[in-house]
Formats: sequence, structure tokens, C-alpha cells
Amino acid sequence: MQLLDCTLRDGANVVGKGFSAELTDMMLSGLIRSGIKVIEYGNSGGIGAYEVAKFIAPLTDREYLDLARPYLKKAEIGMFLNAKRYREKSVALAAENGLSFLRIGADAGDAAIALEPLAKVKEYGLKARYSMMKAYLLTPEQLAEEAKLLESKGLDEITIMDSAGTMTPEQAARYSEALSHALSIPVGFHGHNNLGLSIANALAAAEHGARVIDCGLLGMARSAGNIPTEAAAAVLQHTGLLEPGIDLYGLLRFLDEELIPAMKLHDYRPAITPIELILGYSGCHSSFLKLFTRIAAEKKVSLYRLIVEVSAQNRKNPSEELILSVAETLPEER
Repeated sequence: MQLLDCTLRDGANVVGKGFSAELTDMMLSGLIRSGIKVIEYGNSGGIGAYEVAKFIAPLTDREYLDLARPYLKKAEIGMFLNAKRYREKSVALAAENGLSFLRIGADAGDAAIALEPLAKVKEYGLKARYSMMKAYLLTPEQLAEEAKLLESKGLDEITIMDSAGTMTPEQAARYSEALSHALSIPVGFHGHNNLGLSIANALAAAEHGARVIDCGLLGMARSAGNIPTEAAAAVLQHTGLLEPGIDLYGLLRFLDEELIPAMKLHDYRPAITPIELILGYSGCHSSFLKLFTRIAAEKKVSLYRLIVEVSAQNRKNPSEELILSVAETLPEER
């Protein structure tokens, strides 16, 4: 199961139409260091939105492209392209500046307006991803038929978008199963958290054929937010579904030390903090946290690793002796 992080595109809705150069660079670096291999970034309305729809972001498309240049060989980096804002020059700009992909977006049932941009994305040698926005407008069977048409036109990957956060896990499973059975290309799932079901829906999608999960750091996205990247990584790793190479502890450290403090300046705080996530991931009751925190500080080891390693041995009543003995086996944290 692969994660596609779209914090730097959909997540930009929490600050306006795009992140600043400083935040964009910070997140590109943090995501790549943490092993996230696919990143969607830029103007929240997609490439061309600044010019076509007056989505005024801190940077133009060209400036976002320049900013990503040092990272282009370290991950698969691309931008969104709303089919209604398609201009060939946007596709050319993306290709000329080394992007790996463009993800075309159109509402479910509107594939006809996406055929020309899809053809151009392929013509320019980019990977063509596709977001079936408001996927719930069609039945799973109808959505699968539309997806088959797009696949026949050369599409490389398709995403079921629960744009309003209205799906239940049972629905996420049905849509994922219908598309994965109908297609040979990878199917992804993009969920919003309006009903508090984003993670449950992601897990249901993953268990029923989806191979890619869209996510956003700290859950950042439009409305109630996306599937949090860190929660998706934890849950999918916990269930054995996550692709290898993602450094969960490194990701959480990046959030604690860099991104959460930076986003506080924008009055954004995560619903679930990294330490709360680790307690759930490990099965450690919060009443033991004070003891873990003291020993981790004394031994200069990772609090999160210590909690997870000790909890693997005793989740009921971990003793100070056990915590100290496990701490002695962990590397000192720099």
C-alpha cells in the first residue's frame, strides 16, 4: 500500500490557496526524509489555477516548480490539474520543469472533459493520474465503467475521491472493490473526515483493492481535513499493509519539531497529536505516559520507540524496571 501525500496541495486550503516557500520547502524535505515517495504540491486549485481562476497563492506555478527542483530526483513529485482549468501550456510547463506526474481532476460522470488533458499529459511524457471527484455521485458500478474508459485512453492511476467526507467504510469498500476488479491500473482512495471516518474508510479501501491512499500531514485539507498521513502510516503499518521504507518515528519527529510549531502560527492544531497516535499504535494507556517520559529523558532515547518496544512486552502494567531495561537497548537520540 502506497501513500500519496497531498498536504502541499489540498492541505494548502487551511492557509488559503497555497503554502509559502518556507513551508513548502520544509514539508518537501520532511516528507522525503520520512520515506514518502509520492507528493502532490503547488496551488490548491492545481496548476494553472493562479492564472485561469485567480487562485492567488503566495507563489506562482513557476515559483513552486523552481522550489521543488532539488527534490525531483528524490521522490515522485507532481501537481493537480482541474480538467475545467486545463490549458496545454500548463502541461508543457510541468513537463519542462521535471514533474513526474499531473493528476487530472473532474467530477464523477464528467470524464468527457478530461479526455483532452489526459491525452496531452501522456503526449508530454508525464504519468497521468486521475481524481474522480465526488465519486459518490455515481454508483460503484457506474464509476467503474467510467474508470474503464479512462484506462482505455492511457490513464496510469485513478483515485476515488470522497470529496465531502460522506462515505462509510462499507461504501469505501464497495467503491474500491468495484474499481479494482474492473481495472488493471492502481486504484487509490482519497477520504475527508467530516464524519470522523477517514481512517476507517482508508483501511476499508485498502482491504478491498485500493493500492494507494491519499493523505495529508496533520490531516490538513479542505473542510474537516484529509486522512492524516501519520495516522495512515501508523494504521497501515500496524496491519501489515504499508509499503516498506516509511520511517514512522522520523515522520512524527518532523511533525513535533518542525511542522506543528510552524502551523501554530497559522492557528492550526492537529486533532490527534503524535504522542496520542503512538499511544493508540502501541496500546499503551495514557496513565503510564509520565513514567515513560521521565525515563526517555533520563536515558536520552526516543519516547515513541520506548513506548512501542515496552508495550510489545507488557501493555497491562509496565514496570519502571522493564522500561529502564528496554531503554538501555535503544540508541541515544540526537
